[in-house]
Amino acid sequence: MKTTLLTSLVLATAFSYTPQSMAFDENMSLRICEYVAINDKKRLRKYLKSNNITIRSIFDNIQCNGENLLTFSATSNALDVGEYLIGKLPVKTVNDNLAVIKKNSAHLAKVANDRIK
Repeated sequence: MKTTLLTSLVLATAFSYTPQSMAFDENMSLRICEYVAINDKKRLRKYLKSNNITIRSIFDNIQCNGENLLTFSATSNALDVGEYLIGKLPVKTVNDNLAVIKKNSAHLAKVANDRIK
């Protein structure tokens, strides 16, 4: 009896568990896009840390005005946040976005080139 009860409790817990990093909703992406748009690196970092989220885990899932975070920071002239993103993203991702970054921000293009080398 105890084994059956314990087994059903473990199974119920396992099926109802949702990791925090995967429970990503539209409100979170809106807030992240707002922080990027106003170039507030400090609040962005604090928000990501309080929700236990990393830039690498959300980069492919968030679109701000139809652009990824790195491109959006370049077009929004968010230099501090752009530098932060370039430092946290893999070199391959930065390299893939380099052409768009160069088109929109000379400063971020220099930072991205330094990261790639």
